[in-house]
Amino acid sequence: MNIDRGEPPITAGPPQGDRPLGGAARSAVRGEPSITAGPPQGDRPLGGAARSAVRGEHIPTAYLRLDQLKRDPARKAREGQVRRVALAGQTVDYRLIRARRRTIGMEVDLEGLTVRAPRWVTLSEIESALVERAQWIVKALEEWRSRRRDVMPREWKTGAPILYRGAELALAVYPARRSRIGADLFHLTILHPHAQKEDVVAAAVGKWLHDQAWDIIAPQVATYAGRLTVAAPTVRLSNARSEWGSCNARGVIRLNWRLVQLPPTLAEYVVAHEVAHLVELNHSARFWALVETLMPGHAERRRALEDWTALLAA
Repeated sequence: MNIDRGEPPITAGPPQGDRPLGGAARSAVRGEPSITAGPPQGDRPLGGAARSAVRGEHIPTAYLRLDQLKRDPARKAREGQVRRVALAGQTVDYRLIRARRRTIGMEVDLEGLTVRAPRWVTLSEIESALVERAQWIVKALEEWRSRRRDVMPREWKTGAPILYRGAELALAVYPARRSRIGADLFHLTILHPHAQKEDVVAAAVGKWLHDQAWDIIAPQVATYAGRLTVAAPTVRLSNARSEWGSCNARGVIRLNWRLVQLPPTLAEYVVAHEVAHLVELNHSARFWALVETLMPGHAERRRALEDWTALLAA
């Protein structure tokens, strides 16, 4: 297995890197999951194609996106008008989109409140409708905000919280002659010659998380690919902010390093999901049947993953 472990930049986030799992990449035909939000910049959702900057080829790509309910954040940003209204004693920003419809529709998600209304409805009528639903809107917004989790500590000092494998641990930072990092049930312990320098500690933990993600994910991909009797795919860790993973027709699987922060069973579901796309590059009934074969009872994990979607955008 050829692995390039380049030195990471000094940053609070884990470094990006491409690491092949080994074996030839398998070309497959596959598509888009029901967990949707738009593709990252430079890619296109199924029905279009991802363009290879090197070879100029169009490569069908499928994504495991932020959540099942919501749409492309980039497209959402290009649509509608951002407005502000007072609801239940709070100031609430919302995006107003004029649409061909007969009623006023309201939707709350990680990105906030979106209102869709016919073009002939006045602003005062729209805001009156919002006031009528104020309690529901405020409660829904609070529920989504509560799903947010810090990806990394805001301060790299002893006691700061950090997520690892679904558990919130406390940093324990100590000076030492040699750098070493390890996790137990309660703490992520960092021993480092420059323990007082937060940026250095951040870089060390970022590299450690990146390495941990690779060490966990790579064997799982190989195991699931073996069960499908397909060639071992190329696997790369990504720093995407809108998807847990993706797979293209060349058989290249990209998996988010933040999977190491999910509960292990959910991270493994994402791996199985993407490996299944090596055979079915779509989200047809055949695809979901294949996922069920790889991971019986996957639907429960798929639903549970929704509660962790905010981790990507935090």
